[in-house]
Amino acid sequence: MKYWKYHALGNDYLVLNPQNSLASLSHTQIRTICHRNFGIGSDGILFGPLPSTEAEFGLRIFNPDGSEAEKSGNGLRIFSRYLRDMKLVNDRPFSIHTAGGVVRSVVQSGGRTVRVEMGHVSFQSDKIPVAGPKREVINEEIVVNGKQFTFCAATVGNPHCVLVLPEVSPGLAKEFGPFLEVHSFFPNRTNLQFMKVLDRRNIQIEIWERGAGYTLASGSSSSAAAAVAHKLGLCDRSISVHMPGGIIAIEIEKDFSILMTGPVTKVAEGVLSEEIFETVIPG
Repeated sequence: MKYWKYHALGNDYLVLNPQNSLASLSHTQIRTICHRNFGIGSDGILFGPLPSTEAEFGLRIFNPDGSEAEKSGNGLRIFSRYLRDMKLVNDRPFSIHTAGGVVRSVVQSGGRTVRVEMGHVSFQSDKIPVAGPKREVINEEIVVNGKQFTFCAATVGNPHCVLVLPEVSPGLAKEFGPFLEVHSFFPNRTNLQFMKVLDRRNIQIEIWERGAGYTLASGSSSSAAAAVAHKLGLCDRSISVHMPGGIIAIEIEKDFSILMTGPVTKVAEGVLSEEIFETVIPG
């Protein structure tokens, strides 16, 4: 089973092409492949390209816990780089269909930088989804482990909960992220961004990713957090999102459509032995 490994600011994914691997992946196989000790280790699997009637390429995105993600900004940049490396695309824009919608992507700088039109951000509770009556989820209260936070919720094809705070840290994300991810407010679970506004053009976020845990960087999280910062009037339309893994540039249009630009690095390619599936991993 052949694989390609890339990272986008430390957020690493494996690309598995159905033509060079299994025709489908089970929950157990995904967990094993992504495991840092029993498998190759990754923050997820990009399974494609797949046939699509809605775009030039189809893509399925899997989290390390075996669940399927609707969309991933870093994953889309990585998959775009893979398509270029395989000479399936060139310098022109192309379309990718995910469970979270169709995006347009273009690979730049010889593959080192990728720009993705992520789609429109919505703050509507029924689209995210968030429990309760239909509304824009802006500056609401949530309590977890005895601590109260003010949050905004958004979707860019997948759900996000953004908490604006005076200070953020990896410890904060790791302490509260696991509980907020599965809070009853969020029927489909949620991604978390703990956000500090630095100035009108810069924000800092720490990320707890649904199905993956603490993450060094995230494209969809950057998109959602930047959109919330602009929605609240705290930032302008051009925002640099600072994360432990590095910086992603976000441009926000008047209709809250998002243009995300960030780097991609190739790590390795190789062959995955099917022998790893003979071991039952704990948990």
